[in-house]
Amino acid sequence: MSRVNPGRTTHEHDGELVVFLIGMTVNRWWRPDQWGPVFAAMGPMLTELFSDPESGLAGMRLTLGRGGPVLVQYWTSLEKLYAYASSPQQAHRPAWTAFNRRARKAPGAVGIWHETFVVERAESMYVGMAPSGLARATQSVPVGPRSDTARARAASGRTPGAASA
Repeated sequence: MSRVNPGRTTHEHDGELVVFLIGMTVNRWWRPDQWGPVFAAMGPMLTELFSDPESGLAGMRLTLGRGGPVLVQYWTSLEKLYAYASSPQQAHRPAWTAFNRRARKAPGAVGIWHETFVVERAESMYVGMAPSGLARATQSVPVGPRSDTARARAASGRTPGAASA
């Protein structure tokens, strides 16, 4: 477990940054035969991605909402995300095929969704906590005089969190 930093930190990162949200919505809780396999399919995918440093997945966090779980993933490039999603040799394609097969048998029992954001600039602030989210996926650094406010961090025009010259 990461150590709590009692001060203020932000993230630092050079290069492309993609934020990918993927979630599952359980519409019929009484159909675990439909939503259980969807939920279970994510574990092998994450294991596969985290075991390959070249996969492009930099980090993630799991959140739980009213409809079901949501993963916030941080990727190093859009191309790496797409390459993983479309590769027949990796866990995603078989899971997607299985989901579609089950969905035809019980339409609407479970839904899945995703949203993809290519980030030009990002601002972050963490106070009194271990590195989390974007700072854990990239690098956690102390807030300095030039990054003391959210406005300054967002307006810097730098690539996400990149140190200024």
